[in-house]
Amino acid sequence: MRGGASFAPVPRRMTPLASTVIAALAGGVFAVLAAAGTLALHASWISRLVSFAVGALLGAVFLELLPHALESGNVEWVLGTVLAGLLAFFLLEKLVLWRHSHGHAEHAPDVDESEHEHALHAHDHGRSGLMILIGTAVHNFCDGVVIAASFLADARLGVATTLAIVAHAVPQQVGDFAVLLHSGFTRSRAFAYNVSAGVATLAGALAGHFALAQMQEVLPTVLAIAASSLLYVAVADLIPSLHRRAEPIETARQLALIGIGVGIIALVHVLLAH
Repeated sequence: MRGGASFAPVPRRMTPLASTVIAALAGGVFAVLAAAGTLALHASWISRLVSFAVGALLGAVFLELLPHALESGNVEWVLGTVLAGLLAFFLLEKLVLWRHSHGHAEHAPDVDESEHEHALHAHDHGRSGLMILIGTAVHNFCDGVVIAASFLADARLGVATTLAIVAHAVPQQVGDFAVLLHSGFTRSRAFAYNVSAGVATLAGALAGHFALAQMQEVLPTVLAIAASSLLYVAVADLIPSLHRRAEPIETARQLALIGIGVGIIALVHVLLAH
């Protein structure tokens, strides 16, 4: 049995802090590097990545985050927290009016949107770029807290959550790059600033780990809030962008990629189950 499970124990032998740091670097800095690499690809590839991200996010929420939260917390409290979290994120987005700072629905999928952003931001002397960086840094910090809470609860949950965060962070960073370039940033400067914003994921992960390590009783609540956050991103930001292409063939592709995203999270669940 030991020989047959040679790959599964690797994450389990690592401490939650070490796993959290590695995952936070993947969720922040690696996402920036991956996004920079995708800039050379056709816009249709970014749309495919958005579909995959939807599946990964939904898989992480319903196969990992919510089951773990419900396993150790009161059902009514956990589900009530998810509902309150969804409404809170809705209100936050309404009040702050920084939808573009998330980069999901506004920038990622198609060329027309990039052209629209160019027209909107080309003459603002970098102000929209700075707004993007601030919004992304805050968003990344929250992602880091989610990663920390996930690894404190279970290594398997941490891996699945990190995959979901990376999946949606890459198209977000692609959108951020587009706005920074249109705001007058050079490519090297835009890349450096995006990496700096990505480091906020590590800061959030460390803060979350040390704040929650001695407070295990609040983990179900934190996981429920994390579930509502990822669910809101998938349903409110990413899925509407997919509706721009309503052709049956494109819909079939989107469904297939969403299924692949869910399937990978399920595969992680199985591989790390023992």
